[in-house]
Amino acid sequence: MVMYLVEVELKVLMAEWNAFYHNEDEDEEQEEGEQTSGDYKVTGRDSLVFLVDASKEMFIKGEDGELSNFDMTMQVVRSVYTTKIISSYRDLIALVFYGTEQSKNPRNSFKHVYVYHDLDEPGATRVRDLDALLGDKGEKLAAETMGSGETSLGDALWCCANLYSDIKYRLSHKRLMIFTCRDDPHGGNSTKDRQAHTKARDLKETGVMIDLMHLMKPGGFDVSLYFRDIVSPAEDESELGLQLKPCDKLDDLRKRVLAKEQKKRSLARIKLILDEGINMAVGLYATAVTARKPGAVKLYRETNEQVRSKTRTFQTQTGSLLLPSEIKKAQVYGKKKIVMERDEVDAIKKFDDPGLYLIGFKPMEKLKLHHHIRPAIFLYPEDDQVKGSACLFSALLKKCSEKNVFAVCRCTPRRNIPPRFVALVPQKEEVDDGKVQTKPPGFNVIFLPYADDIRNLDIPHCPIASPIQVNKMKEIVSKLRFKYRSDAFENPVIQQHYRNLEALALDMVAPEETDDLIMPKVEQMDIRLGPLIDEFKNMVYPFNYNPDVKPAAKRKTADDGGGSEKKPKVEVSEEELKNHMKNGTIGKLTVPLLKDACKQFGIRVAGSKKQELIDALVAHLGS
Repeated sequence: MVMYLVEVELKVLMAEWNAFYHNEDEDEEQEEGEQTSGDYKVTGRDSLVFLVDASKEMFIKGEDGELSNFDMTMQVVRSVYTTKIISSYRDLIALVFYGTEQSKNPRNSFKHVYVYHDLDEPGATRVRDLDALLGDKGEKLAAETMGSGETSLGDALWCCANLYSDIKYRLSHKRLMIFTCRDDPHGGNSTKDRQAHTKARDLKETGVMIDLMHLMKPGGFDVSLYFRDIVSPAEDESELGLQLKPCDKLDDLRKRVLAKEQKKRSLARIKLILDEGINMAVGLYATAVTARKPGAVKLYRETNEQVRSKTRTFQTQTGSLLLPSEIKKAQVYGKKKIVMERDEVDAIKKFDDPGLYLIGFKPMEKLKLHHHIRPAIFLYPEDDQVKGSACLFSALLKKCSEKNVFAVCRCTPRRNIPPRFVALVPQKEEVDDGKVQTKPPGFNVIFLPYADDIRNLDIPHCPIASPIQVNKMKEIVSKLRFKYRSDAFENPVIQQHYRNLEALALDMVAPEETDDLIMPKVEQMDIRLGPLIDEFKNMVYPFNYNPDVKPAAKRKTADDGGGSEKKPKVEVSEEELKNHMKNGTIGKLTVPLLKDACKQFGIRVAGSKKQELIDALVAHLGS
């Protein structure tokens, strides 16, 4: 007997949530190609501490009223706060000033160190605090609140270490960024120098990555004078290490901070198997993911506490709760229900162990545009998983680039995921003028289609444009060309959504205006094109054609009682036809006119379609 199951949705307060229950739908087959968070070596929250120099040199404005280093730093810090709120609000951020006159830190153990924000989740209150430090008013407030005094970078690093030790959360990634324009903060004091190097070494031993965001100062910034031994080396070859050129522009500083702050997350870590016994560890990374608005959060109406939905499955006859082991799955085939156990479903899903299996190599010209059936992912070595992977991977990348070939592999990213054929397309490293990496070295993984994925399309037969019309359209396209960059166009819907939320959270009078960059700039396009559009219209469309005007309804004929008179016949001379052929406007003539012209010149046409009539006239008059 078939048992019908009813699902009952229970709303449970988040505070009273029982961790015993788990989601029974975990074993549902993941959609093929779904981008998940992958397997991480360590799970937990990311943390970031901004350690900012508050000395008098940081408040000096540049030439022609340029931003001071302090104001530029505060704008970048605020940008990171707002980005974290949107992308990963559970991460922890702290803001600490050193070289201050006033002291404010846990237990006030360190002089000239001012903890502006403890290590905690970013929020609207903290963003408002940062807004107060922006501009001339912000610099004045900072001078009144903190002031500028002696500098002890060792005490500041020690204070940051205490911030990390006081955190009870499990941290997966710890990073500390130092913002300063002084390359010798202690003025040659060897005792303070030695203390700072010791504390930096202690921090690095506990897993804290220390980065230097050095700013421009008169005479230049000499990294080797002091900070070379303070900062951490690059985590891997994909990251640029200590930058020698200081930042003097806001955009450069923002790019450099974001390049360091954004932690790379792998979708999966698997083996690339070149041959029997020749393996290397690689990670799969998503270089672009569709940005979506976050889903609504359900709240309990009386207390505004967050609630969660939970689905339980009951038997309709007895009302008893069904355990996952009591539920089976079935597939209907040939009007018969095939029932399977959980282990049988798992065995059916598993095709092969996760990994990339090399099949061979092909020339790059064999890879066609229609082979890209879904967004590509990026392949990079994981040397900490298998030693020597980076060296072998680099050699493979170099040879593929030199020979202009791509590798064909069978890819199984995770268990219970069907395998796919993929093309590994080599990509060389690229850096910009500020020595910030714009493209990492590695392979782009292109998912190749199966024979079942390729469709045979019935291409509709349309009138063929004349060479004159084609050349005119080429002129139009060349005038409208521009260099496309994906990072130059933001999604206006998502941007407006977060602007509205930001205005509500920060008690703003009105949200900031959002520029819709995807709307075509009609005025600029008209200026660029000039008379080309009208010339193209005259070649292609009938005389006085207006696409915005709907065609008039047909009049009734005399037989239908409409009483309309028959229009007089209009003849086209041979000279007019030749002019139309020369200008490429013969397609503007109506079918009745073309038929009459064929009768006039005694041309026999097998069909009555417009293109057949035009071809017959062109063949007759052109001979």
